[in-house]
Amino acid sequence: MQQFPPNQPPGAPPPGSPPQNYQQPPQGVPQQQLPQQALERLQSMRGAPGQAGLFTSDLSVNEYLLVKSAGFEPLGLVVGSSIYHLGFQFNTWKQDIEVTVLSQAMYQARELAMTRMEQEAAALGADGIVGVRLEITFREWGAHMAEFIAIGTAVRSSSGGNHRNVRGLPFTSDLSGQDFYNLVQAGYMPVGLVIGSCVWHVAYQGIRQWFKSIGNNVEMANYTQGLYNARETAMARMQAEAMSLRAQGVVGAQVHEKQHGWGSHVLEYFAIGTAIVQTRAEHTMQPPQLTLSLNDAPPVIINTPPVVPGATSTTG
Repeated sequence: MQQFPPNQPPGAPPPGSPPQNYQQPPQGVPQQQLPQQALERLQSMRGAPGQAGLFTSDLSVNEYLLVKSAGFEPLGLVVGSSIYHLGFQFNTWKQDIEVTVLSQAMYQARELAMTRMEQEAAALGADGIVGVRLEITFREWGAHMAEFIAIGTAVRSSSGGNHRNVRGLPFTSDLSGQDFYNLVQAGYMPVGLVIGSCVWHVAYQGIRQWFKSIGNNVEMANYTQGLYNARETAMARMQAEAMSLRAQGVVGAQVHEKQHGWGSHVLEYFAIGTAIVQTRAEHTMQPPQLTLSLNDAPPVIINTPPVVPGATSTTG
């Protein structure tokens, strides 16, 4: 029999499963759905036949050089966007429950943005995307509308070979250029940026519990249980995505707590990390090196009041 965590209502999905009525977004967006301006920009980066293309990148100089040293050539900055209307789900003040309508919206909007970013990378012939960032911006067009953006630098292996994941898509990673270099040198490769999201309504404190806590050191069990369930659900969903990519682990994992104006008791827990696989048995680990900065320290400026001749200072 399936065991649910305490305070989880019957019929609710177990932690790690997608929200109820959740439909997996398509793994690829047809190229004609990309904006015409995007197709023209990608074509200009590829260059005309017999001519070298122009790459763009949001990598720093150090990251750019390290990615090249790892055997990958930056091709261009790729982006995906989705403006999404977030639905509504009514919950009573005493319910400790996942807001599945919002969980589904946050999942689908991010996946649409990432899928379109991957489509741009595929149009450039990329093997992967590094330095991926996911951003959410709420516009003034409406309180329940937000733009979801995925952006990163498409790269291609200089030595050839197939570096795409089991879905046939370019790998994605939010690792920095330095971390990507160290990962590849150690015999691992990213297979995908994996995420998990859970929007949770934390039940309000009851009157009886409020009276019991006055003047006492006591755990607030309903708050603990609600936040615990939300975090675990987000992390379990991230792990489920990694398993679907046949990854061996997730590095750089983070769990963020976000509030998007849904109210003080409605929170999103967002888990994100880079799923990786081992590419060779032997590992080449670069020994740490000591580096000293030769830059001068910035001058310290102390603002002092001007001295007026003949003036005296008094204290009291």
